[in-house]
Amino acid sequence: MVKRGTRKHRIRPVLFAIFLVILIGHLGETTAEYDPYKILGVSRSASQAEIKKAYKNLAKEWHPDKNKDPAAEDMFIKISKSYEILSNEERRSNFDRYGQMDENQHTGHSQHHSYHGFHNSFFFDESFFHFQRSRDFADSKYLFHHAQFTSEVLPDSFKRPYLIKVTSEWCFACVHIEPVWKEVVQELEPLGVGIGIVDLGYERRLASHLGAHRAPSIIGLVKGRVTFFHQAVVREHLRQFVEDLLPTKLVEKITDDNYVSFLAGWQSENKPSVIIFDQPPVAPLLYKLTAFSFRDFVRFGYVDQAGKHSTRLLKQFNVNTYAPTMMLFKEDTEKPVDIIQARGMKRQILDEFVSNNKFLQVPRLVNQQLFDELCPVKQFHRRRKYCVLLITGDNQDFSAGNKAFLDFASANKKEVLRFAYVYQHHQQPLCQALLHNQAVLSPQVVILERRSQAGKALYRSVSGGWNGSEEDKYRLHEQLELLQKDPTYLSSDATLPELNNEMAPIFIIQWMNAAYDYILQVYDDLLYSNWREMMPILSLIFSALFILFGTVIIQAFSEPGESKPQKPKPKEQTPQSDDMASSRASTTSRPPRKDFVEVTELTDVTYTSNLVKLRPGHINIVLVLTNASKTALLRKFAKEVFSFSGTQTLHFSFLNADKHRHWMPSLLRLTSDTMQGSGHSDEDESTLDYSGHVLALNGYKKYFCLFKPVFTGDDPDSSFEASAESRRKSRSRSSSSSSSHSRSRSHSREDGAVPTRSKRAMSIEVHHKLDRLGLWMERLMEGTLPRLWVPVWPSLNESTINSSTES
Repeated sequence: MVKRGTRKHRIRPVLFAIFLVILIGHLGETTAEYDPYKILGVSRSASQAEIKKAYKNLAKEWHPDKNKDPAAEDMFIKISKSYEILSNEERRSNFDRYGQMDENQHTGHSQHHSYHGFHNSFFFDESFFHFQRSRDFADSKYLFHHAQFTSEVLPDSFKRPYLIKVTSEWCFACVHIEPVWKEVVQELEPLGVGIGIVDLGYERRLASHLGAHRAPSIIGLVKGRVTFFHQAVVREHLRQFVEDLLPTKLVEKITDDNYVSFLAGWQSENKPSVIIFDQPPVAPLLYKLTAFSFRDFVRFGYVDQAGKHSTRLLKQFNVNTYAPTMMLFKEDTEKPVDIIQARGMKRQILDEFVSNNKFLQVPRLVNQQLFDELCPVKQFHRRRKYCVLLITGDNQDFSAGNKAFLDFASANKKEVLRFAYVYQHHQQPLCQALLHNQAVLSPQVVILERRSQAGKALYRSVSGGWNGSEEDKYRLHEQLELLQKDPTYLSSDATLPELNNEMAPIFIIQWMNAAYDYILQVYDDLLYSNWREMMPILSLIFSALFILFGTVIIQAFSEPGESKPQKPKPKEQTPQSDDMASSRASTTSRPPRKDFVEVTELTDVTYTSNLVKLRPGHINIVLVLTNASKTALLRKFAKEVFSFSGTQTLHFSFLNADKHRHWMPSLLRLTSDTMQGSGHSDEDESTLDYSGHVLALNGYKKYFCLFKPVFTGDDPDSSFEASAESRRKSRSRSSSSSSSHSRSRSHSREDGAVPTRSKRAMSIEVHHKLDRLGLWMERLMEGTLPRLWVPVWPSLNESTINSSTES
């Protein structure tokens, strides 16, 4: 017995050793067989661009949706895993050194390699223990890509909610929620809930767009708004999460007390009414999802058959309480136009039932969406659709005619005819296009057919108007018969404008709803510490607070005198100081800091680029000045044109008449309608004072507009009448001296001599030369100024040569 026990103890280690050898050999073969470089067909020195290109080509070739080979699914998984290893530098380095595929392994301790490799194979290597490390390929039909999400899923989220799972191939926690997820998908997808899966490893752009930065995550999407699921992943919680995503009051609870007002709301809401009768005390999720899809066309109400407040309603419509029932009402609130009753209500049955009855008998056109649905544009592969439109009013005087039009439409139900009406004062542009700006004294009927999305339509007005009489009905019926026999009966055409949205909420309501949604989102992010999404908002808030408090602190510690502008002390400028100021102005060519305008001097260098070769549509505003008036005129010029300096097509320059005195006379001589018959010689023109003149030069089209200064201080009579103080001083003078003085001034003016002025009078005159330049600039921008055309622009060089020769 002892020997046998000893033999058994000897056999057990040998068997265990044999098992370990077989296991290690299998692991070595598995590691040797799985080479991501061989799978992708790239060398070990391949770059990331080459790896990415090889992955794309192989993924297209072996994708199971395109490749029907039975081994395509396994090959596609191997290609994906190989790219995930080689696209990450750390994983690639681990594989190159130790043959590892897990990025969490320690690369510096090779003695632990065999243990970690065995651990990984035990849990993840599907080739040995057949554990599916990758996602279930049955979910591939739910995978979302960024382009598909933007073009299809986001618009579709306004018709149905979406439940999206964010997962990853290397996420072990995703495996735990997989059974619950599959159960929820099987339950909610038949109800009309959209299902989606986002792979965090392959669609990082889409995951970042959704705000999902970890896996697993579950997201709800309704009307383009993203909401995260934060509860335990249980079927009941996920079902309630989807139900909470839907807007409130989608399905109104109907009782004996309010069903009359509910059915009568068709006129104000312009929608048919659906009443659902069922046993649960509240509306099931199936009815809420259907109501969400058709909320723009149909109103939904729910009746609890087991409730105490619905007995009269059930008795009036003779409802069978043994099965769910749906009744659809239109203009007639006493009798439903359609009824459906079935024990197992399916979403497909509900959609078909509502889609066939989502318009009233005669709906009112309240927005462009309803117009497009009711009167679609003619297409070649479909039958023609004619829209019979009644243009009427909403007063009581029109009610009889509107009721007669409804009766006519109910009696003439044809697939090619759609009846509708509009209120003229609500849809003025449409009525003006069809009636040629005629006021509706009596209702008018227009038969139209839309021919293009741009608004082109063919139409014909029914003569005689519409009063609802039997004669009007017969006339309309006769014209509809002619229309069906001869499509060319519609002889007029027009371009219809887009309809006003009468049901749109006012701006303040839209703003409040948007603010409410934003506050809820911020609260949700703060509650669940979604700091990655909150960082931009917090950064904006702290930046605003920093700027606010920084401004307050700077103002608090600044000296009181700094904020008040100090008035410069008046100084009597000497000729030397004037020359220094003019030289500084010529070097900088800039006005003072207040009302800053960049002004360039026209010289031999800048003349060609700023005038002769000026781009089409650009205008150069040129101020003519002299050395003596340069500083004063530049300051005044900057203040007058500052409000126009933001225009990109305007440039500002100045011309020194002392340097180029012959340029202005040469320019004026070239004009066809200026300076003709003036009697001045070239010498007279060269001695004229052009300082203060402003020209708007269009170098491309060769014309200019001229501003002549207003000499407010030139006429002694005007200055005499303008100042009361000077009038009192003139009375103290003798009449003889004043008369002789006036005769001498008139004689000097007749001789052409320039009257001498004091320095104060000269400064006042220069200061007021550009007083009305702002008004002239406004007329220039309006295009109302007269234009003077020139055949060619005079040259500055020739002017300089002529001036030097004459001097």
